[in-house]
Formats: sequence, structure tokens, C-alpha cells
Amino acid sequence: MKLMITPRIALDGFPDVIMHASESVMKNHPCYSAAKAGDIEAAGKLVSNIVSRDAIARIKQSMGDDRYQLVPIHALEAEGVNEIPAALAKRLSLELAVGINDEIVQINTVGHTGSDGFHRLANQAAFTGKVLPGRFLVVDDFVGQGGTLANLIGYLHSQGGSVIAATVLTGKPYSASIAPDSDAIERLRSKHGQALENWWKDNFGFGFDCLTRSEARYLENTADVDTIRNRIAQARPEDGARTSGQ
Repeated sequence: MKLMITPRIALDGFPDVIMHASESVMKNHPCYSAAKAGDIEAAGKLVSNIVSRDAIARIKQSMGDDRYQLVPIHALEAEGVNEIPAALAKRLSLELAVGINDEIVQINTVGHTGSDGFHRLANQAAFTGKVLPGRFLVVDDFVGQGGTLANLIGYLHSQGGSVIAATVLTGKPYSASIAPDSDAIERLRSKHGQALENWWKDNFGFGFDCLTRSEARYLENTADVDTIRNRIAQARPEDGARTSGQ
């Protein structure tokens, strides 16, 4: 049964994701749980307390003077709609004097919070919504393996947009670099063979060159092909749902 198919592009040269605070600062904030569960006011307070002036300056430098739009990830968590990305986009919109495209929405629930790497790989975020040609900065609350950001970037590019950078409130320090390590990709291919990459393309719609750096290393560090396929099968949605039209 096929897994979720979503467009991606190779992220060679994509700049490091700009983070505003450490993971502990965000998750220990008294408003974090409520914001993650859909409390808009709590999300605004959380963002206001930990947004970084240095990060905003780096966004300005990365995006330059040309016009662009912010695209926050609208994700449905187990507890409710995560309002943190929208709150961060709203604050950045004021700070940077740029608009927000709030028509892009995630169309599936992936349950990434607190999940392991195979769950994240098996349950790919998919998006829909109107995209006009232009430049974009994508916004999320957290980056782990980077797959959700990669999928949103891929969707925007598939619709004629151009994503210049990404920013998150927090994430794993090593996850800031989502651009793939070419040596790691080649090691992954050498270790697990072409058959696995063909299977991956058939099930996910993209090859190893479109993996994020963390995803590639996760697969490279897995013992063998059977383990990868079995763990993906165990973690996938029971209905094997795919995006419509695929």
C-alpha cells in the first residue's frame, strides 16, 4: 500500500534554518502547552517572550530587500491546531513589514511531536492552497528531521514559488542544517543499494537527493534495508492515505 506522496526538491545550498531560542526555553515556557493545543493568546505570549532580535536580523540579511511573503505551517496536533507558527509569522510580519500567505494549509495529521525518526519519515506532511509566483520565507515552531519544512518548500516550488529561507522558534541544534550532505547521500546509497532508493521513490515520490541531512543520516545509521522497510510499515497510517490526485 502506498504511503503519502508529496513533492520535494533537492535542498543543496539551502541556508541553515534560523532559530530563535533553545528547545528548553520554549518547552519550559508556561504558555507552551496551551499554545501547542490551539490557544491563540498563549501562542502570542510565548512568541513575544522568546522571539530573537538576532534571529530577525539574520532573516533580514537572508531575505534581502526584495518583496516576499511569510508562509506559516498550519498543523493539526493531537491536542488541537498548533498556533505557534501562526503567532511567530504574525510577529515577524510586524517586525519585517511583509505579508503572510495564510492560504497554505497542511491537509493531514502526522503526529510528529514526541515521535521517533521512522514515524516522521513514514508520515509525511502534505499541503494545499493557492500560491502565486514569488519569494517565500517558511515559518514553523520546531525543526527536528526537517521533513515538514522540506515538504512545504517542495509544495511551494511545485506551485511556482521560490523559498529563500526558513525560520523556526526552536529545534535541535544539529537540525538547523537541512541541506543534504552529498557524502552522506552517497554513503546511504552505497550501504543500502539502488533497490531501496527505487522503493523510496515509489512510496514517497522523491529520491535520496531530496532527503534532509538528518533524514539521510538516520537512514544511513539503520542496520539494513529490511529494518528500514519494516519500521516504515509499522509507523505508517493504517489506511495508507495519499494526497488526492496522486
